[in-house]
Amino acid sequence: MTVFFQLAVTAALALAVVVGTLAYFRTVRTARPPVGVFNGRDIFMMMGFVLALPYIYLALPGAVLPVVLALVFAGGLSVGYQPLVAHGRLRWALITALIASVLVTHLAFGETAPPYWVANSCVVGLVVVSATNLNVQGGMRLKNVAWFLLALAAYDAFFAWVVPLTQELADAVQGYPYAPAAGLRIGEDLGAVVGMGDLLAYALFTTTAYKAYGKPGLRTGIALVLLFGAVAPVAALHLIAAATGDAPGIIPAQVFFGPAAFVAYQVLRRRGPERRMADIVFRRDRAQAPRQTPVRAEARPVA
Repeated sequence: MTVFFQLAVTAALALAVVVGTLAYFRTVRTARPPVGVFNGRDIFMMMGFVLALPYIYLALPGAVLPVVLALVFAGGLSVGYQPLVAHGRLRWALITALIASVLVTHLAFGETAPPYWVANSCVVGLVVVSATNLNVQGGMRLKNVAWFLLALAAYDAFFAWVVPLTQELADAVQGYPYAPAAGLRIGEDLGAVVGMGDLLAYALFTTTAYKAYGKPGLRTGIALVLLFGAVAPVAALHLIAAATGDAPGIIPAQVFFGPAAFVAYQVLRRRGPERRMADIVFRRDRAQAPRQTPVRAEARPVA
């Protein structure tokens, strides 16, 4: 029962975030930042930020951490959804309601209750959709994503199995609202949680693959998310528990997804150069394009 629950919840969350990100990508054009194309230095800076962020979180007092996370969530929502809700006061009113719903459900029902996890998952999912589109529409290419995910796989493996930083961070946010994860818990027996970073990885790869190579990239991304983002980590968790009699604390999903995504990029790149944002036709652009009326030849009198 537990393994099927975890598979269903993990796959549903991953697909929901991916579909939401693609819907945003096809519908909304974000403002492109005044920077050049992504390169190796940008990936290095991103990995530096990823490395430093857990230490920053752990250095904060316990009661301050959820406040910081709430502010981070609110900032991500404000920037990402400005094209959809241009009116500043209305946008911030909606963001405040979303952020407040997480706190209210946490206080009313507790951190293991479904209402809290539904509210928190909605906020985390919306932030991932926002962050993904800001990066992909800002110029991130599939090559950048593939190398980033490969480095992230090594990072997750090291800090899960060698230096238990991931477990320390998970312990630090327990008991507080605004967990950087999506999931669903029903009592103490059933639970499935997907880290915010994992959801971002799935959305980044699938959206960038779609931008780069169209439907073949989209099909590849969705297949990888289901097989290596949902099935492989959950199966490995239960297989190790069955073989050793002791369930491991953490199975980093990126250990499976990162290498698979890198191999998939090597296969997709054989199709040719990646498409750019200028090559993508948005639904809104297509709807606003002027319709051309056929020109009729003027009738001439017969001599």
